[in-house]
Amino acid sequence: MPAVVRGGSRTQAKPRAKTPANASTPRASQSKGKGAGYAPGKLKAAQGIGLSPQHALGAAAAVLGLALAVTLATGHRAQHVAEGFGERLQNGAAALGFKLAAVHVQGASPMAEADILKAVGLYKDQPLLGMDLEALRKRVEQVGWVKEARIVRLLPDTLVIAVVERGQLAVWQNHGRSVVIDQHGQVIPEADPGRFPTLPLIVGAAANQHAADILPAVEQRPRLMERLEALVRVDDRRWDLRLKDGSLVQLPAVGEEEALIQLEQLDQRTRILELGFERIDLRNPDSVAVRLRDAALPGQLVAGGA
Repeated sequence: MPAVVRGGSRTQAKPRAKTPANASTPRASQSKGKGAGYAPGKLKAAQGIGLSPQHALGAAAAVLGLALAVTLATGHRAQHVAEGFGERLQNGAAALGFKLAAVHVQGASPMAEADILKAVGLYKDQPLLGMDLEALRKRVEQVGWVKEARIVRLLPDTLVIAVVERGQLAVWQNHGRSVVIDQHGQVIPEADPGRFPTLPLIVGAAANQHAADILPAVEQRPRLMERLEALVRVDDRRWDLRLKDGSLVQLPAVGEEEALIQLEQLDQRTRILELGFERIDLRNPDSVAVRLRDAALPGQLVAGGA
């Protein structure tokens, strides 16, 4: 063996110890027995940079998932894969019992409830988890009866539709067509006027826009209200009250409440609403003009004018 000289001194190199032929056998067999393959080496490398085996596997999965998403993004393939996965998830949930069995509508009248259920278009055994509740809410609020709505999913099989229904104010007749309106004068398209015989009848152009102003004052007077046939809007300025016996009460454009008080006082003194008349003119706040019914037949009314 040649000598190695360092710093001028000579030392004799020692012969290397021979490695036994079977020295690596236990370690290899141990790795093979654990079924780890090449993973232990990689996990130990991760530990060397401060990552636990679980974190290392999670990071690897995240990288693989990102790579897969980027690969599939071209041509909307990622979207198709996601949609297919979502559909399979919904079907799987339905198989476990998460499917529609009952729909409860709260806050709606029977007439409104029928139109709401028709609008949402739900069917039995529909996967409950796959429903778009926001889209359902918008469909419900497009129904004329509904002011606002809230949709709640009650697992495993129930959907609750809670609504605030628009109140019915009156039946509006204009150009030969009758519709039901709410407190804001908006038409409720689904409402059949024939099914609301107790609602007040208002007549004329723009009558729907002013009905909420006059009706409360009239409804506060039961003797007048029970005899009322219709409120007629005249030239979009004022109201005529047409009674069931053919009588006519002409209200002013301003000061309707004061005019109704005058009529009420007159009726208390003379019971004129019971006796009948042809016309009472209340358009002048300083005087009340009454035209009694003489030879005129009921129904022959003075034309409603300004």
